[in-house]
Amino acid sequence: MLKLKERRKHQRLVINRVTSLRAGGALPRQCLITDISKDGARLFSEDTAVPNEFDLTISDELARRCQVIWRLGGEIGVKFLDGSVPIGPAFKR
Repeated sequence: MLKLKERRKHQRLVINRVTSLRAGGALPRQCLITDISKDGARLFSEDTAVPNEFDLTISDELARRCQVIWRLGGEIGVKFLDGSVPIGPAFKR
C-alpha cells in the first residue's frame, strides 16, 4: 500500500465553526471553517465566487487576512497573510 507524504507544516484542529468572510466593501458572506492550523484553514462556502484574498472572522476577537491556496468545489484552502493563529486547547471554545 502506498503511503502519501504529509505536506502540512502544522497540525490542524477540526473546529466546524460557522463564521463570515468579507472582501473589499462587499457584504459579509457566511462560510464554515472545517479545520484550522496556526498558518491556514480549510473553509467550506456554498458561494463558489469567493475572491482570491479576503478577511476571515475566526472568532469575536480574531480575524485574519487570507489568500486562497487551493479550491475543490465548495472547499477552499487558505493561508493567513497577516500573522498566525494561536491554536491550543482553549481555542475550540
